[in-house]
Amino acid sequence: MGGLNFNDINWQEMAEASGATLKMLAYSGIFTIILGLPLGIVLYLWGRSNNSIIRVVYSVLSLVVNILRSVPFLILMVALIPLSKTIMGTSIGVLGTIPALVIGAAPFFARLVETSLREVDRGVIEAAQGMGASTGQIVMRVLLPEARPGLLAGVTITLVTLVSYTAMSGMIGGGGLGDLAIRYGYYRYEKEVMIISVVLMVILVQLLQMAGDRLVQYFTRK
Repeated sequence: MGGLNFNDINWQEMAEASGATLKMLAYSGIFTIILGLPLGIVLYLWGRSNNSIIRVVYSVLSLVVNILRSVPFLILMVALIPLSKTIMGTSIGVLGTIPALVIGAAPFFARLVETSLREVDRGVIEAAQGMGASTGQIVMRVLLPEARPGLLAGVTITLVTLVSYTAMSGMIGGGGLGDLAIRYGYYRYEKEVMIISVVLMVILVQLLQMAGDRLVQYFTRK
């Protein structure tokens, strides 16, 4: 292996870092969906509104979403350190990273939701409106069920993106595999730790993508 020695790796520390990455992914993923899904629905509904006031509000909200999406995540994390410390009581570790992960990923997911809803057949929506369905009923009974494969694909893409975000969080002491790779692989030149960390993150991404693809295929056939 070109001089590589994997015998000196602290596997317990590697396991703890893997667990921290999974915790960051789980917590941030849940809150990203909780915030991003309704935000995406609002963007879709307000973007189609004929009300001039709502259209103005939509433009402002859309601008905010675009700004948050365009800020590099590493810079966003640094800028949100005071907010993370206020909300979570710390700006490092798993807890300190979650606010930045959610704020970074929720606007991204919201755009994916908005795009998925726009792909729903207009005829189905008009049929529901013709039957006297309210906006809430159309969203819950028509839009979300019809857009389910696209929404699941959006969730998968967002989770994969969050894996890369958790790795970047290691630059400011976020914990997890990214932190381990930076502390040992970059600062101490322990290439073995870097390689194992990257391999584990690649495996995690592949598992997420496979699970997401299976769910999309299942609901597409239904």
